[in-house]
Amino acid sequence: MTALPPPTSIDELAARLRAFAAERDWDQFHTPKNLAMAMAVEASEVLEHFQWLSESASADLSPDKHAAVEAELADVFLYLVRLADRLGVDLVAAAGRKIVENAAKYPVALARGSAKKYTEF
Repeated sequence: MTALPPPTSIDELAARLRAFAAERDWDQFHTPKNLAMAMAVEASEVLEHFQWLSESASADLSPDKHAAVEAELADVFLYLVRLADRLGVDLVAAAGRKIVENAAKYPVALARGSAKKYTEF
């Protein structure tokens, strides 16, 4: 099997995931519900690597731990991209809208240096 170069966009990644699933007849399993559940499981596997670490240890992972976290983050990202593709969500556009929304909820004058939720301002 020839390795492909890394994808250069989310759209290209989504197309590769779509083809990967189609080649294996996995669309029947890749329902939005199943993909959301799989993404949550993988996110839990990310958390597992940080369980019981101090704040400083969590920011200074060993090379092996860093590689393991990287692999789990990739799993979360792949499921996210696949779910968005199945639902017809443009992740970049949705994220852009969310940043604007968050900026309105968390104005700099109120949120700077604060961990409060916007409902507490």
